[in-house]
Amino acid sequence: MTTVAGDLAPSGVLRASINLGNPVLARGTAEDPGGVTVDIARELARRLGVSLELVCFDAARKSFEAMTTGRADLCFLAIDPARAAEVAFTAPYVVIEGVFAVPRDSALTTVAAMDAPGVRIGVKQGSAYDLYLTRTLQQATVVRGEEGVDVFREQGLEVAAGIRQPITRYVAEHPDLRLIDERFMQIQQAVGTAKSKHPETVAYLHDLIEDLKASGFIAASLAASGQADAAVAPSA
Repeated sequence: MTTVAGDLAPSGVLRASINLGNPVLARGTAEDPGGVTVDIARELARRLGVSLELVCFDAARKSFEAMTTGRADLCFLAIDPARAAEVAFTAPYVVIEGVFAVPRDSALTTVAAMDAPGVRIGVKQGSAYDLYLTRTLQQATVVRGEEGVDVFREQGLEVAAGIRQPITRYVAEHPDLRLIDERFMQIQQAVGTAKSKHPETVAYLHDLIEDLKASGFIAASLAASGQADAAVAPSA
């Protein structure tokens, strides 16, 4: 019978895809990464008794590609229907929010007002909020770039979208902008692996995440990486 370790890391090395583009979940460099996703990967490798290789990227879409092309055994991504077609996810371990920023003199003041003709929203290509807005907006236009705030600036867009923590800091550093405090989406961050893995393996990952939430491991890791304001997801 194949063990979880043998199924998840058949080479004896667990390859975990880390998205350094989301500062709530990961920080540092590819040579020296840290954050809650790195801590979870290390704890999983420890429990399985295997070595760990952290494969780092600067965007969620690249982390997703590594997972789906077999370059990684494990990923840390927001749950989304487009991704769930190819990745088996656990329940979420962290919940973060997507918010908008607009020029200070903009007439746009609510999330509902954003979905209107002529409104262009800058997003990070392949991010959870790119996927969500592309799927849900009826009249506004999604404009993709390496970073949502960068394409917002470069093309003079009406709105920038992003994760609450970094975009709040960005607005604080740029007095010509204003934050729309109301969230436009809740982003559920989860652990994922290939759908070809055995059901027992996916169940093991699910139970691991529930244990790490209940024990305080996730909360402690977030605090240690300076993200104490990020919300630990409730028990599944």
